[in-house]
Amino acid sequence: MRLNKYLARAGVTSRRKADLLIEQGSVRVNGEIVTRLGTQVNTREDKVEVNGVEIKPETKHYLVLNKPPGYVVTLDDPFGRPTVKELLPDLGVRLFPVGRLDLNSEGLLLFTNDGELAHQLIHPRYNIKKVYMVRIKGRIQSRDLKTLSEGVYLDNRKTSPDELKIIKRDSDSSLLRIEIHEGRKREIRRILQAVGHQVVKLKRIQFAGLKLGSLERGKWRYLKPDEIKKLGTSH
Repeated sequence: MRLNKYLARAGVTSRRKADLLIEQGSVRVNGEIVTRLGTQVNTREDKVEVNGVEIKPETKHYLVLNKPPGYVVTLDDPFGRPTVKELLPDLGVRLFPVGRLDLNSEGLLLFTNDGELAHQLIHPRYNIKKVYMVRIKGRIQSRDLKTLSEGVYLDNRKTSPDELKIIKRDSDSSLLRIEIHEGRKREIRRILQAVGHQVVKLKRIQFAGLKLGSLERGKWRYLKPDEIKKLGTSH
């Protein structure tokens, strides 16, 4: 197995960052520093170390959390805000969130120690689908939908939802189902703001084919084998 793949599968980091560790001389195989990319290792016999710490393949864990609003998607926040890590028990393994949901957003958040899969799920080139239910202030108009479908500029680059459906609307608010694949920072909030609508509630209900379903807010569960398989074939 290629060394960078071994490190990714062990949950150390992504393949790309593993290559950087190798080039920097941070990785040893059987006591020797290895800097050549593409180096092969025997997963049963070779001893692999990163910065002096032996790396062994971990059992892969995959779970989904229904994130409530008010939690930061990080394992440690320098400002002391509540983090999603606090919503999970100590499972005896270091899991990290895949992708992001901002502080006030809620819904489906995937956790894993599978660095390789995580990298593929968040890399823009794989166009991973994400679906959100979004409530906004005001009644959305046909002209707003037209503007959004044609695209609005964020950071000097045009973007638009892959799909937008009106679920319900009245004079005070509108409920939308929005599908995107880019996942740029605060993308949905910003494109709706561009057409004059403030987001009141944003909830992710699907990610890479994985559905939130009836999982209660603040609760988590392990993925089923068929769900894990689907994640692995979604990119």
